[in-house]
Amino acid sequence: MRTLSHALLAALAATALAVPATAAALPADVTASQCIAGGGMIVISAVGEGSPSYTKRCMGGIHDGETVL
Repeated sequence: MRTLSHALLAALAATALAVPATAAALPADVTASQCIAGGGMIVISAVGEGSPSYTKRCMGGIHDGETVL
């Protein structure tokens, strides 16, 4: 049972790491409300070091991978 849990966590981690590469390939802009209404959630990621810079992407739903305005 414990091995199954570890395998599931490893699969989820691999999927999460693969998502940014896919998201970068789909450069479209949607509003936060469109993302939520389409069944997605907004993921905010810090970019770079020093002065904070952020990217916002819609993950899931019909706007998966699109930039959120």
